[in-house]
Amino acid sequence: MPDLLPVRLQDLLHPRKSGVQEIANGLELQRGRPTRAGVSRNWRRFGVPGARFLLDVQSGSLHCIDEAAWDVIGQLDEAVPRGAIAHIGADQIAEVAHDLDMLIEEGTLSYPDDPDTMPNTGQTLGPGVVKAMCLHVAHDCDMRCGYCFAGTGGFGGGRSLMPAEVGCAALDLLFKLSGGIRHLDVDFFGGEPLLNMEAVRTIVKHGRRLEAASGKVLKFTLTTNCLGLTPDIGGFLNDNNIAAVLSIDGRPAVHDAVRRTEHGGPTHERIMANALQFVQTRPDGEYYVRGTYTRRNLDFVDDVLYLADMGFDSISFEPVVSPPESPYSIREQDLPQVYASYDRLVDEMIARRRQGRGFRFFHFDLNLANGPCLAKRLLGCGAGREYVAVTPAGELYPCHQFVGRDGFIMGDVRSGIARPEIGSEFGRAHIYAKPVCRGCWARYMCSGGCHANAHQMNGTIAEPYSIGCRITRKRLESALTLAAAEATGDSRA
Repeated sequence: MPDLLPVRLQDLLHPRKSGVQEIANGLELQRGRPTRAGVSRNWRRFGVPGARFLLDVQSGSLHCIDEAAWDVIGQLDEAVPRGAIAHIGADQIAEVAHDLDMLIEEGTLSYPDDPDTMPNTGQTLGPGVVKAMCLHVAHDCDMRCGYCFAGTGGFGGGRSLMPAEVGCAALDLLFKLSGGIRHLDVDFFGGEPLLNMEAVRTIVKHGRRLEAASGKVLKFTLTTNCLGLTPDIGGFLNDNNIAAVLSIDGRPAVHDAVRRTEHGGPTHERIMANALQFVQTRPDGEYYVRGTYTRRNLDFVDDVLYLADMGFDSISFEPVVSPPESPYSIREQDLPQVYASYDRLVDEMIARRRQGRGFRFFHFDLNLANGPCLAKRLLGCGAGREYVAVTPAGELYPCHQFVGRDGFIMGDVRSGIARPEIGSEFGRAHIYAKPVCRGCWARYMCSGGCHANAHQMNGTIAEPYSIGCRITRKRLESALTLAAAEATGDSRA
């Protein structure tokens, strides 16, 4: 759990070497005071009505602070006007400074100007070791969603299904490339993978044989729109311990406005019935209902709550990523409403958990005590290095969203990775190589954002998608607020 320690507000600022009294003597002193850039980069101050927090970026510790500490820290990074702390007495300032010094000495709060304890910024992380694959078993779909990034299933090419032998060859390659890594992941994706279930069954059977022969552990996940999710298919997923991602956009009107059949008909009623029937057969099985929100449902919190009320207890919602001219794309003027939805979601989750009817929201599941490894903190998902996508023809791409984009074919399942330089390029796209990330407080939690979204919106993996960054930062603050509420048992913190 996060380290929660109330800071009695006083002054804050305070130089590590020169001591508290220097700060207590007045914030006009400059000698030894942390820089504004350091405070902004390594201390994240955020709050909601009734609760204020300080996140230490380098240690990951989370602190509840009072109003005085809030104001003093805000003046340090010039987020509040000078004079905002005029009402705070020197003794109180000294007390806050003492508390901050103590936290720094304990190591739960970093001195703002301390450099990151990370590898040198010019270091490439290399092409990596592949340990996960996304198998595009179907470049076809039985739905026609308005915002589909996959060109309604074909990924910019012809519609096709993956032969089982291609999928089996992909697993052979995965086991070979992964070397000594024991735990491997394979996603069945599309299009709609249920259109090619016979291949899925064969590939799973082959994977289990490889497991038995190698001693490795293979985890399968399947993403489906649920339109063809029959009891027989659900039974197969349960029997083979295959995690499921069920795509549903929430309320009937919201869902049916975007997710239509290939003939233009609604899908909500049918997919909800299929999904609920499936989930009820796997009380202990892993699944997520995954929705996409657009500028047409910026009140997506109501879609999340609708799904929770319907009986789903594991939910994920993502903002759409579409070209600015798209009627679905989220724009800067939409962000206040997006933020308000996340704030309300936190309130609702706290209230429901107290009532014994809580649910999981994927992006709020932060593990602050045991965070990701160094490579993931720097690079995120591992696209192109630890993770590749496989087309029906057997071509390898850095991830499922890069499939079909010019210049990103890395090789194929038969001959392996022919262009390791693509993996190396992704290895160089770490947070220290992106100027906008180096000074961002969220850098170790978002790890530079989605490479595919960056490339789609900016034409390069070196420049993150700015709207996505702003939504991610808000979502992280919401997740931290929820974590603090759970740690303290208070309504908000």
